[in-house]
This record gives sequence, C-alpha cells and structure tokens, in this order.
Amino acid sequence: MNATPAYKDASLPLDRRVEDLLSRMTLEEKAGQLFHSMLMMNADGSPVTETDGSMLPFTTPELIGDRLLTHFNLLGSHGAREMARWQNAVQEMAAATRLGIPVTLSTDPRHAFTDNVGASFNSGAFSAWPEALGLAAIGDPELVFRFADTVRREYLAVGFRVALHPQIDLASEPRWARQTGTFGSDARLTAELVRAYVRGLQGPELGPASVSAMVKHFPGGGPQKDGEDPHFAHGKEQVYPGGMREHHLEPFRAAVAAGCAQMMPYYGQPIGTDWEEVGFGFNKGVVTGLLREELGFEGVVCTDWGLLTDSSIFGQTHPARAWGLEHLGVAERAARALDAGCDQFGGEQCPEVVVELVRSGRVAESRVDASVRRLLREKFRLGLFENPYVDPDAAQETVGRADFTALGAAAQRRSLTVLTNPERFIPLSAKSEPPHKLYVRNVDEAVAAQYGEVVADPAAADLAVLRLRTPYEPRENIFESFFHSGSLAFPEPELAGILALLDQVPTLVCINLERAAVIPEIAARAAALIADYGASDAALLDVAFGRAVPEGRLPFELPRSMEAVEASRPDVPNDTEDPVFAHGHGLSL
Repeated sequence: MNATPAYKDASLPLDRRVEDLLSRMTLEEKAGQLFHSMLMMNADGSPVTETDGSMLPFTTPELIGDRLLTHFNLLGSHGAREMARWQNAVQEMAAATRLGIPVTLSTDPRHAFTDNVGASFNSGAFSAWPEALGLAAIGDPELVFRFADTVRREYLAVGFRVALHPQIDLASEPRWARQTGTFGSDARLTAELVRAYVRGLQGPELGPASVSAMVKHFPGGGPQKDGEDPHFAHGKEQVYPGGMREHHLEPFRAAVAAGCAQMMPYYGQPIGTDWEEVGFGFNKGVVTGLLREELGFEGVVCTDWGLLTDSSIFGQTHPARAWGLEHLGVAERAARALDAGCDQFGGEQCPEVVVELVRSGRVAESRVDASVRRLLREKFRLGLFENPYVDPDAAQETVGRADFTALGAAAQRRSLTVLTNPERFIPLSAKSEPPHKLYVRNVDEAVAAQYGEVVADPAAADLAVLRLRTPYEPRENIFESFFHSGSLAFPEPELAGILALLDQVPTLVCINLERAAVIPEIAARAAALIADYGASDAALLDVAFGRAVPEGRLPFELPRSMEAVEASRPDVPNDTEDPVFAHGHGLSL
C-alpha cells in the first residue's frame, strides 16, 4: 500500500506540504499554476464542455485536464444552487488529474447593481448593496466590515475563494469609467475602508473560513489621461501632472499593512515619471521595487486580464494589453512580467509559453518555483485540499439570506446623498389627503403606487420623481460600450426634455453617480436632488417620504462644466474649478 503523500497530510506543517507537492510537479504542472483564466457554466450548473471560441478558446475539461490550470474566475450571473453544483463538478475534474490539485475559484464583485462582463456583475441571487462609491458615501468602516463579511459568507457558500476586489484606486479623473468600483477620491478614507474590507473577507488571518482579497489596481489606476480606460489602447497612458503619485499609493500601503493576500497591477503605462514607460504588469520598478521591496508585500501578484495574447470578446478582436511592449512576442511579454515580479497571468491560458521559456533557458525553473510556492501556499491555507466541495442546499439557504438582504437594503438607504432640498421639499408627507398624484419616470410604477396615486401625465401630477444615470458617450466596440466614458454632461435635446419636466411639476430628481455628472441646470431647477450609487426604487422613495434617513456625503466633487473637467489634472482629486457640489457635500433631513 502506498503511503499518503505528505502534501495530502493535513497534520504536517504547511511549508513541508508545499515543498512536497512542488517536488512532485512536472514543469507543465507548475506552468499551469501561473495562469488565472475564465470559465463559464451552463444554466443547470454543469461545466461548459463545448465552446464556440467567441469568449473562451478552450473548454473546461481542456483547461483543467490538458492545460493543467487550477485558478479560474466565473463569468455571468447564476443561481446559488447551480453555482455550487458547478463548482463541485469543476473540483471533481481537478481531483481526477495526476496530483489532484484543487481549483481556486474567483469572482468579480457580485453584490451591487453594475453589470459589466469585464468588471462586475449585478447582485442576482446575492444580497444587493450600494456600489463601493455608496459605501464611501456612508464612510463607516464598521459597515464596510459587515459588508465584506457578508460577501465572504455568500462567496464561501458557492465556492468562491478569491475576491477580485476591493478596488481602491482614487477617483481623481472625473471621466474615468471605473470610478463606481472605488471608494471615491479621498485617499485617507479609502485606506480606512480597505482595512475593514480585508478584515471582513479574510478574517484575522487567511484560513479555511477566508476569502482571499485581490486588491487592485496597483499602484493606483485613477490618473488616466483624458479619463480613458487602459483596457483599450487609446486609454493606456497614466499621467501625473499634479505630482501626486505618492498620494495614490496611500490606500495600497494600508491594504498591504492589513494583510491582503493578493495584489493586481493595472494595465496603465506611466508617462513622464521615473518609472519605465511600460504597463504596470511588466514594470519591475513598480512590482518588485515598490510593491515587494518598499512595501514589503509577500503575497500573490496576479496581472490584470489579457496582457499576453490578443483575444476575441463578443466576436471582436482585442489586442493584448501589453502597453509599451506591443512590439514583443507573447513569450517575451511573459518573460518580462515574470522578471517584473508577477506570479500569475490573469485571463490567459497559455502555459506552454512558460514551459518553452524555461526549456530555452530564458527563464529559470527556480523563478517559476518561487511563484508556484506562493500559489500553493494559499491553496493550503484556504483549506482547499481538505474541503474542496460545497453543499448546494446550504448555498441555496445562505446566498441572499434575509438578514444579508436587509443589511444591504439598509445600506442602500443610508448611502443616498441629498444634494439640494430648497424649502425642505423632502421628506414628503406620506399621509397627505388626498394622496399625492405621482408622475414617475425610470421608476417602477408598482413600487411608486405604494407611496401615492401614479398618473400617466405630468400635467395631472402634483409631484414627479425622475431617476437619471450619469451621462456618457456610447462607444461602438461592444466590450468598450460597457465602460461608460467621455462627456459627463447631458446632451441636447435630452437636457431640454429633463428641464421641461422640472419646470412643469415639482420634481424630485435622483441621479445615479457612477461618475461625476455635470448637472448645474438640473441642480438649480429640481425641487430636490438626490444622488444614488446603486439603490432600489423603494430605497429612494423611503427616503423621499421620510421612512428612512439618508446619510450619504459625496465621495467626489461634481464639476460645473466639461471645460472645468478637461482643465483639471487627472492625478489630483477634486481639482475642477468652482464645482457645483464639493467633495463631502450632503444635506441632512
């Protein structure tokens, strides 16, 4: 009878288990650990065993059984029971490989309202909370801890063991598309909240009850030239005209001190600094010099998705995000990222490239071993070798549990930010006789009917409720269309139509701030103006009618004009001239 391998013996010290497993691995098996790719699932919870190549070039069995990958993030929204079944099926595939290394599953945020296949998913089965901007608007570290602890419990139930968040970039460029996932423009508050967030996800230390936090995007992705996003070539430049590079590092210093397990460098290519002008995932001065040596980070560094190979997204080709190294081939890009100090390639599935780099002598196998050690150590610490499976019934009972949902709903209400309230227009009386005649736009009429009589014509109303979203300029590329960029001002004739309603009937306007909207005319003519960062219609109307108390304060300023935005410095928070509302503004009712 063969003795149990040391790496499978939970009674042995962690480092001994890691070294035993590493010693048994082929180069191909080691290389597979360096890739953190995507998976999809079928509606019934079964793995995708066929692919049309439009998003994922390989099937799940190919990635696990042939390419020997063991780190994946799940795309799409699904039911809790189905996700649990899927993760168990994936773990069964992994258990059938030669060494039986369990899979580590990750996910983008799933607890709010944004649905972007490249960044986050709406809450679906999970409890629904405001976006991170809304948590920042409340500014309560204890609430952020309770949020992250809820995320941890719901993720564990379905098998997610790595959170591809929190995102702690500073919202310093008003046009940047990714601000909704941040804690706003305040570095000190962001640092305070990330400490609570990491503690909520990971607990006192990383262990079997933890979800590993992959903090992003090091060293701060906010200062994007013209507010464009470096997912795309025209947004690759990151600039610091205000000299505030160190300011953007403050939250990351806090995250490292809090013990975050993983870190993701951004795509951006720094311009005009003493850093090499290559994307941060290839930047040795940033990853090794700054993150590893200066900040003392010892965890896993995983690149953002798609640095090595061109990809097909929604049937359209996207070039590798190898900014500054576009002229290099795939193998040399991989070598540069490893040399920079990265452990894993996000969104890639080409381990044969690493195998060839080692066999050709370009990369030492000891360099690969160093990263594999970090990755295996985390699997062992998370308890995946002992308990890779989850209970689908427990997942169904846990995800979206009533108390979790209530916490999220309360946070939505707290996050709402009253920007104007002349003549104390709100809170409205819910007991008016006769009931208010409500005209609503972009509000569920069935929900509004619980607060008054809904009418179809604003001329028949004594009160209107209008919900708006921050303007943006549509982009033709399908994937890019999810990243709302460009102008923050309402174009004509849309603005004229909004103002006509405000002039016709007293109107409560609620604008969803995924970016810093330019709304001086609306602010001047609304009967009252509220900002939201992900809140249900019921949450808004509860605040409007005095059933809940809003506590939000603006997590960034709201500029007066696009001219002021264009004249501001991308790395300097709250830098526009004469903003309509300053950072931190918010009224109490």
